[in-house]
Amino acid sequence: MTEPAKQIAELVARARHAQAVLNSYTQDQVDLITGAIVYHLSQPKMASHIAEMAFEETGMGLVESKRAKLAQKMPAIFHDIRKEPTVGVIDRDTANGITTIAKPYGVIAALVPSTNCEATPIFKAVLGIRARNAVICAPHPASKKTTLYVVEVIRQVLRAMNAPEDLVLCIETPSKALAGELMAQCDVSMATGSGDMVHAAYSAGKPAYGVGVGNAAVIVDETVDHAETAEKIRIGKTGDNASGCSAENSIIVQSSIYDGFLTALEAEGAHIASDEEKAKLRAVLWENGHVSRKVVARPVEEIAAVAGIELKPGTRFFVVEETGTGADHPFSGEKLSLVLTCYKYDNFDEAIGLVNAITEYSGSGHSCGIHSNDADRILRLGLETRTSRVIVRQPHGVANSGSWANGLAKTFSLGCGSWGGNSISENVTQKHYYNTTRIAEPLGHPVPDDQAIYGALLDRIAAMRIGAEA
Repeated sequence: MTEPAKQIAELVARARHAQAVLNSYTQDQVDLITGAIVYHLSQPKMASHIAEMAFEETGMGLVESKRAKLAQKMPAIFHDIRKEPTVGVIDRDTANGITTIAKPYGVIAALVPSTNCEATPIFKAVLGIRARNAVICAPHPASKKTTLYVVEVIRQVLRAMNAPEDLVLCIETPSKALAGELMAQCDVSMATGSGDMVHAAYSAGKPAYGVGVGNAAVIVDETVDHAETAEKIRIGKTGDNASGCSAENSIIVQSSIYDGFLTALEAEGAHIASDEEKAKLRAVLWENGHVSRKVVARPVEEIAAVAGIELKPGTRFFVVEETGTGADHPFSGEKLSLVLTCYKYDNFDEAIGLVNAITEYSGSGHSCGIHSNDADRILRLGLETRTSRVIVRQPHGVANSGSWANGLAKTFSLGCGSWGGNSISENVTQKHYYNTTRIAEPLGHPVPDDQAIYGALLDRIAAMRIGAEA
């Protein structure tokens, strides 16, 4: 056995021992434990300490955004999930004679990205424990100090609740080799992070829930208020310095309002880049085909300094005008930075075509958005794009993972369907953290005749002459 395999085997053995104890817990017990974890880690002093630690360690994001994830988002997630039973019989469908029982996976491998090192371990630990699983975190090397601290606080809560502290463990010296072994030895992986790590999760030989590449393209038409919409885009784009995969990456603006909308964005702190400045940004945004860590979730002043661009006080993000998509036009891809790409369109068919071209290059299956009061256009965007979510008249970066303002499941992991190489096309939530067993009782129903089976289709089907009947 290799040294990485041995290290992980020891962690997994500890986790399995703890999970065997948890397996006998009641719904009330797991709810109390997970409620305590969320409560204590969301208290203002603790949330601020962790947020500051994450920013100091990584230099990415915004302290206030990270604090809000802990103090506001996690309680909102718990508010949603605690309504869902996760222990024993969770549903009885008397009409169909089906009884559904929830059962734990066992030990979950939880990948933790550096861009969300403060909230992801709490999210995965809480949903995992509520479903009676143990969770082992694999932190990103650039944010291991924060993730290790969060895990240790969770373990303190477990000890205080007289629950096995090894229900949540963490790799202390993270590496790709250890993360790979973790995914290979655990029962299921919850993969949030870079595309390479998500691909590794799906290749580990065990079930995995992964996320796809984000690259939200958002249409703005002539039916909405300029100032209100510009404010929403600024909120979605600048949250945590655009560290999230749901942040607006491109906007596609109707030509009749294009100039006026750029002015509205400027009022919200946008710096509209000149052609020369666009070239400077392009030179520093990408390294070896990937977004440079020098710009990911960094303050706009840092990006400007690296690119040699002068900004006026109050600037919050860059806007780069673009016409093309694909590899020759890298601004059409995901940027994870305070740089927003802006396109112009004449008719709505063109707008949908741009959304599809942008997401096909980067972000297929993830999400798109629209600021419009035209119900037909909104529906068409949902029907004619390969996206799992369409966010309507909301800050995309805030709303996409669920919020009080919409009915999407609140989460920190977003499935992108087969389009994005994922097994699901919805927000990952509590139901994705356990197995189910279904007991099927006999119903005694009569076998239906053809009319009952085919209904109004029967006459047209029967009139066809196929094969030997022809």
